[in-house]
Amino acid sequence: MSKDNEPELVPELKQGHYSDGHPLDEVHYLECKIILKPDRFISKKGFLDFAKLVSHAAEKADIELSTGHLEGQRPQIREVVFLDTADYRLYNHAFILRRRIMYEDGFPMGDPEIVFKFRHPDAQKAADLDVRPHIPGVYKIKFKAEALPLKDKMGGMRVLYSHNAEFGLSQVKLADRTNMAMLVGLFPCLAPLKMSHTDTIELVNQTIVEEVLFDLGKLDFGKGVIAKNDLGLWRARGDHASLIGEYAFQAKFDRKDDLHPKVKHRVEGFFLALQSLAHEWVSLGTTKTGIVYRLKGNPPQAHE
Repeated sequence: MSKDNEPELVPELKQGHYSDGHPLDEVHYLECKIILKPDRFISKKGFLDFAKLVSHAAEKADIELSTGHLEGQRPQIREVVFLDTADYRLYNHAFILRRRIMYEDGFPMGDPEIVFKFRHPDAQKAADLDVRPHIPGVYKIKFKAEALPLKDKMGGMRVLYSHNAEFGLSQVKLADRTNMAMLVGLFPCLAPLKMSHTDTIELVNQTIVEEVLFDLGKLDFGKGVIAKNDLGLWRARGDHASLIGEYAFQAKFDRKDDLHPKVKHRVEGFFLALQSLAHEWVSLGTTKTGIVYRLKGNPPQAHE
């Protein structure tokens, strides 16, 4: 990919403040994703076959991949659901509301995780929106640059910016979790989307997703930038119909300058090498969330 066509992974943002004077959040995560066709993941062998492609891409791009800690690992199982109005009002305005819980030995473990996202191709728009929840408990803000292949062909990169708020479900007490007014109380930035006091939210397409997740090790891009990479398959709970797969790696950094030009070059080189090696596996032009929203037709107008 030529320099002229390369997107800026973490662009310079205009400084500013939210309404309470808090400075705008900055991007501190870089996540690269490749959406995969689900048909090859019918057993553990499919995961192992793709792991070999990752290893080959790392070798080709001169990236160190450490996997020693993975010996004997078993896949993680997580349950994922999306919540929205019947007319997909959140997703149509670039918001995503998700609940996820981990399972261990067949039983749910820990506190269900709530993730609220504003995801947009314009980094400044993503930064300007205050996603902080009004809750009495603890929450975490994650602002990510998410790199994906181009929508219509291999060998390139496009970037979405995901401004996230995350917290455990136990951190907030809700009398009615299906009421849109309640949701606006939690996330004031949604106020423009509320149309009436009777608005409700529900499971998107009444679908509960079962995620099968394999850890593929850690990628060392140099200059202290280490990224965990994993491979996941989403299935519909009930009939276990495979929906979509995803390969992803994510690195955290404290300052934009931590992404040294050599690091960005290695990230892009590995990302493009893997696209080339895994071209028969790749599903272009979609996201995992988009697949769930489109299960029953009537596709939403998302910014993804």
